[in-house]
Amino acid sequence: MATRKTDQVYTLHIQLVEIEPPIWRSIVVPGQITLFRLHQIIQVVMGWTFSHLHQFIVDEVRYGEPDPEFDEQMKQDQRVQLRKIATKEGDRFLYEYDFGDSWRHEITVKSIEPMTAETYYILQCFDGARAWPPEDCGGVSGYEQLCEALRDKRHPEHHELRTWAGKHYDPNLFSLQAVNSALDLMISLGLVEYPQREVKYL
Repeated sequence: MATRKTDQVYTLHIQLVEIEPPIWRSIVVPGQITLFRLHQIIQVVMGWTFSHLHQFIVDEVRYGEPDPEFDEQMKQDQRVQLRKIATKEGDRFLYEYDFGDSWRHEITVKSIEPMTAETYYILQCFDGARAWPPEDCGGVSGYEQLCEALRDKRHPEHHELRTWAGKHYDPNLFSLQAVNSALDLMISLGLVEYPQREVKYL
């Protein structure tokens, strides 16, 4: 089986904006995936739970799930491929999740390589740092307050917020194996579909 000359593999760096120390992931994905599929992948590698609305912001164009009654300017993310909005190394765009908490992720194209038969099915996280913020914790400011309370057992809200976040939640924890296992599960369940490729028989 052969790939088309236009097929490419993208290495993306995804980092939450305005959080220090940074929370980030580096992933490898096919350039032909739609932005909607990229949304699904980001949800898994960052640890989100598909609980809120999202949008991609490329220059001043927004892509997501448009509601014709409230937002006529947003374009369908299911109809746009990654390679159409990010064409070269160094390109950057934003992914926003949960318009209330407004988790903004800066996505940077680190490399674009030709796809081979061996790399066609690549979907992998190969590096990252720190755990994701808990859902509905109040955005960046709420997350910072949560981390402060969890660090200090004498903080007046320590026990309450530890119970809310879960006894095993550690903001500094990152498991590469767990992230890739979750991606493998997505693929096995058919939740992430690869675009059709051209098949040639010798």
